[in-house]
Amino acid sequence: MDGIRILITGGTFDKHYDELKGILTFKNSHLPDIIKQVRITIPVELEINQLVDSLEMGDQDRQNILAACTRASEDQIVITHGTDRMVDTAKVLGPAGLNKTIVLTGAMVPYSVAGSDALFNLGCAFTAVQLLPPGVYIAMNGRVFPWDRVRKNYDKGVFESI
Repeated sequence: MDGIRILITGGTFDKHYDELKGILTFKNSHLPDIIKQVRITIPVELEINQLVDSLEMGDQDRQNILAACTRASEDQIVITHGTDRMVDTAKVLGPAGLNKTIVLTGAMVPYSVAGSDALFNLGCAFTAVQLLPPGVYIAMNGRVFPWDRVRKNYDKGVFESI
């Protein structure tokens, strides 16, 4: 088994609360600690692609994610991503036709904040990437969606089928 690559791009998932400034910022990724905490036994390769809020992501950032997926030796990739532009990134990855299973996930509440959905969403994505055929998917809110049939409902704060 090649294992699973987790491609880290930032988003709410990896934000830290800066007590001095009273804002959420990026310091480093929580993923190394999370992997230890949840006792994953499959080989996992962590790759920090970028640590940005997805609202600040541009076309070049999405191309960098695509390039990382293309060069990854693993056929199973989980991408932690900001929820606001996750669908936009999926729309770049899906048409690329990589013969890999790629699952994007994120969090509405940072991992470092009580009540976060980060662990649950990551667990769903980690399972989905092992069970689904090659393609691009989004795993959020206990559901898995094909890349081209999903949207974020901003009024309800959930992802839904279109």
